[in-house]
Amino acid sequence: MATATQQSHHKLRTIDITYIGLFSTLMMIGANITSFAPFMMVGGVPITLQTFFAILAGLVLGSRKGALACTVYMCIGLAGAPVFARFGGGVGQILSPTFGFIITFIGAAFVAGLIVERSATKKSYIAAALIATALNYFLGTNWMYFAYKLWASAPEVFSYKLAWLWMIPPLPKDFILAIFAGIFAYRLQKTLKIMPIQ
Repeated sequence: MATATQQSHHKLRTIDITYIGLFSTLMMIGANITSFAPFMMVGGVPITLQTFFAILAGLVLGSRKGALACTVYMCIGLAGAPVFARFGGGVGQILSPTFGFIITFIGAAFVAGLIVERSATKKSYIAAALIATALNYFLGTNWMYFAYKLWASAPEVFSYKLAWLWMIPPLPKDFILAIFAGIFAYRLQKTLKIMPIQ
């Protein structure tokens, strides 16, 4: 039988719901904050700040609540709100080649949170952010490749190598932001104590 302390960790408090809503909103902003710049699109991949906010959600809120914040964001978009990149929305977005990144935001937040729940050092926070970023890139890029090949009418020159070449321009930005997310979340956690360390 679970103890009262264990049970309390599984219940969402009002403050938890507030933080989950906050990070879902940050995901919406991050999806389109760069949409007004025409150069923020490489091949079929829009350059956004979603990866940063997804990982930050996991680092700050923990695995379960961080993943939940990203899930809420995804559900709002699938319900029709224009909160995905390029102001996309609706259930039809599932067929978008880049929808895999939206799904992997949930996994990235969960993995980042899981790592720092087990080790709360600054190095762990940075490592968690980098590992989560790598996971997002690997799963999202592979989803995009197979989506283009199977149902999204890939260009004639499209290849697995080209899919990864599209990911090179946002890579430095996401790498730097991952390190920043780790440092920022570590300092924020010590101040706010949002996530109970296991």
